[in-house]
Amino acid sequence: MNTWRRLLLAVVCGVAVASIYAAQPVLEPMGRDLGVPAELTGWIVATGQIGYLAGLLLLVPLGDVVDTRRLIAVHLAVTAAGMIVTASASSAWQAFVGLAAAGLFAVVVQTTVAYAASASPPAERGRTIGVVTTGVVIGILGARIVTGALADVWGWRSVYVVLAALSLALAALVLAVLPPETRTSPVAGYRQVIGSLGGLFGQRAFLTHGLIAFFLFASFGTLWSGLSLPLADAPWQLNESQIGLFGIAGLAGALGAARAGQWADAGRAAPVSGLAIALLVLSWVAIAQLPWSLGLLIIGIVVLDFAVQVVHVSNQHVLTASHPDRVSSVIGGYMVFYSLGSALGAATTTAVFTAYGWAGSSLLGAGFATCALVVSVVGRHAHHLGFRGPAEHVGGAASGPSPRPRPEPEADIPTP
Repeated sequence: MNTWRRLLLAVVCGVAVASIYAAQPVLEPMGRDLGVPAELTGWIVATGQIGYLAGLLLLVPLGDVVDTRRLIAVHLAVTAAGMIVTASASSAWQAFVGLAAAGLFAVVVQTTVAYAASASPPAERGRTIGVVTTGVVIGILGARIVTGALADVWGWRSVYVVLAALSLALAALVLAVLPPETRTSPVAGYRQVIGSLGGLFGQRAFLTHGLIAFFLFASFGTLWSGLSLPLADAPWQLNESQIGLFGIAGLAGALGAARAGQWADAGRAAPVSGLAIALLVLSWVAIAQLPWSLGLLIIGIVVLDFAVQVVHVSNQHVLTASHPDRVSSVIGGYMVFYSLGSALGAATTTAVFTAYGWAGSSLLGAGFATCALVVSVVGRHAHHLGFRGPAEHVGGAASGPSPRPRPEPEADIPTP
């Protein structure tokens, strides 16, 4: 896969994921306009995550059944429709319907990652996943910068109009630029793919990577879904554009981890991932200083986003290398944990902040990060004791490239 196609896929991921996270820096005006109580504004983001969860289970596995290129285009078009509904909403329930629909089909992100992994030679898979996944993080954090600026000038609804237009343009570009997918073996049926997805959740290594992702993104969501509330409050009292600029710090951290895919290709995914989880825990010490120091907050944000990106890329590299015959299903199943964790962080951080202030939110985020570290350590211990299934390598638990798995009866799906 050439550089331009990697970049196109990264942009697709960035725009699609932005549809879920665009509300984060404008929760207050969006909630006020739609009549959502302050303590429930976190559900504006969580609603998209719930739709995303359903899409991971029902839509992403379609990538193992049909032409992934066309699937990407269709999902982008329907995501655009959901954003148009949100932009035109006159009540909270209409906005929630639009957000849920956009979230459901925003799983085009994972279909795109699976396409990128399948279309790349094994020696370059980590690099490709790293580039494309960086687009995801840029979309999550860059949305904050763009959303804040647009909201200040034209209001929060303009954000969803712009994202809808970009999604439609990318759908046309994907069909024009990406080659049709070629399959060298018969395609499995949808029911067979969905059935095999359930079998993944019975594998210890898959569950370990998934639980790490769950707590990883619960910590991530705690920061980014709750950050606008204390920054808009005393003593800082920043506006939407100023709050959105903090996304630059997150982008710096994410881009700093751009080599994570190359580290994974070189067989260093596990030790680097373990170190990154430890850094995630430490980042909350600096983030907790928000009421007194924006400088320390920025340092904490950079470290947190660096850590999240490293672990996330490493996890996907290990799992796709271990299951090359069902990449879409593996990515979809793994991202269920991501979606649940992000929704948990988004839904709880606003309630905790309302009750206990930023100190409470910081303890919540640090607690989620600590849980990820515990899961990693327990997984490493189990690995050393020999409790491992086929191709089981746990972030922070093993080193070296992931071997091919032994055939598994419940996962007998032909290679795309």
